Amino acid sequence: MILNRRHFIGALAVSAAGLSTPLARAMPRPGEASPLLDQARAALVTHGSRIRSRDRVGLVDFSVHSREPRFRIVDLGNGRILADYLVAHGRGSDPANTGFLQKFSNRPGSNASSQGSFLVADTYYGKHGRSRRLQGLDPENDLAFERAIVIHGANYVSSNMARSSGRVGRSQGCFAVSQSDLNEVLALLDPGTLLVSAK
Repeated sequence: MILNRRHFIGALAVSAAGLSTPLARAMPRPGEASPLLDQARAALVTHGSRIRSRDRVGLVDFSVHSREPRFRIVDLGNGRILADYLVAHGRGSDPANTGFLQKFSNRPGSNASSQGSFLVADTYYGKHGRSRRLQGLDPENDLAFERAIVIHGANYVSSNMARSSGRVGRSQGCFAVSQSDLNEVLALLDPGTLLVSAK
């Protein structure tokens, strides 16, 4: 099984009959809908056939501190969170290294994270090992491919670092996840999938 149970979040409450709830936590109910999930669904309409894989989506909520899991993989069919991960933001987005993203940028050389909708593209092997390219689909991230903004593993992202330092490290604008999580993330977000980031 791809999913590692340490990534499932939410309480696994036990009912009066002694049956446990499903291992994935539901997204907020209608009326409490996640703005990011709504944004992702709108992006599926806007970008049409460019998004070939429509069963799940990656959502990165950069309003959350970097010590907390803020990269969620969501099943679009039922709105349930399948897994969530720690993820770095760009050093240009947080010059003081507070753990909070302060600003986005699409400018080459900014070392900042970008917001908007991304198409998950092909896998390649570069200086960070196995990585997956991203194509920015919106005006605020349309230089992502040129800037080499990708999903990759990094030793500066880990639960141990989040606990000991109170934050994870910063990337050069990439969606850097723990090396131990990378294979799982890439298995869930295959080429043709949508990734959305916002604050």
